[in-house]
Amino acid sequence: MQDIYGIIKTILVMIIIIDLGGDIMNQCTKYSRQREALLTLLQSTQSHPTAEWLYTELKKSFPKISLATVYRNLNLLVNAGEIIRLDIGTGTEHFDAATKNHYHFICRRCQSILDLDLPPMVQLNYAAEKNNSVQVEKHTLLFYGVCKNCQ
Repeated sequence: MQDIYGIIKTILVMIIIIDLGGDIMNQCTKYSRQREALLTLLQSTQSHPTAEWLYTELKKSFPKISLATVYRNLNLLVNAGEIIRLDIGTGTEHFDAATKNHYHFICRRCQSILDLDLPPMVQLNYAAEKNNSVQVEKHTLLFYGVCKNCQ
């Protein structure tokens, strides 16, 4: 009888660990001044910078920082939901600290990325769900054209 209680206890502990896994991992990620500076820098710009641009800027305050450290911290911030990774089809990733649902415009001439002042179109989620028997969690939408500066 005692063996059954031990097995049940082990199973319950395993369920709790699996259930809380994400929170435990987030708590285990130690604070980093470089990561904090990276997030602050990203929050201070609306230019949707690349990792290389962020690296160049951070190097001024952290001369020993490596590009690999910047990428590693960007990945941690993306996985934590603190920032968004943008793939605009150029082969270079861009990053955005504005995590609320919003849309982007990409200029086909200068490759600038602009946040668009449009309300989220949740009806797209409903249409996709209804027409395709799927459950939509979120969507992204990119607009391409020529920006005001390049016209």
